[in-house]
Amino acid sequence: MGKKVLVVDDAAFMRIMLKDILQKNGFDVVAEAENGKTAVESYRELKPDAVTMDITMPEMNGIDAVREIRSIDSEARIVMVSAMGQQPMVIEAIRAGAVDYIVKPFQPERVVQALSRAVE
Repeated sequence: MGKKVLVVDDAAFMRIMLKDILQKNGFDVVAEAENGKTAVESYRELKPDAVTMDITMPEMNGIDAVREIRSIDSEARIVMVSAMGQQPMVIEAIRAGAVDYIVKPFQPERVVQALSRAVE
């Protein structure tokens, strides 16, 4: 059984792309969430090995979700997903406890590298 991953993005096609890359590389995508609020609930329930977290989402953004998840589990392994030009937000997310980041459009090998390192 592969490492369990929660994929969080408000865009369904982004979740599908990430899920596809991860599953092809031996990860087990156990759940998807379309905003930070749902992500926190799913994390609490499923305790995945890693999370991919979009930054810009409705209801609760990725940075607040990182803080919330890290307050539930200080060992949570969260990889941020950012669009080009979101560097200040990525830095803020890393300060909040994210372990790495990947940039859209995705390079599959970078996605796999970031997630593999996160769950080591």
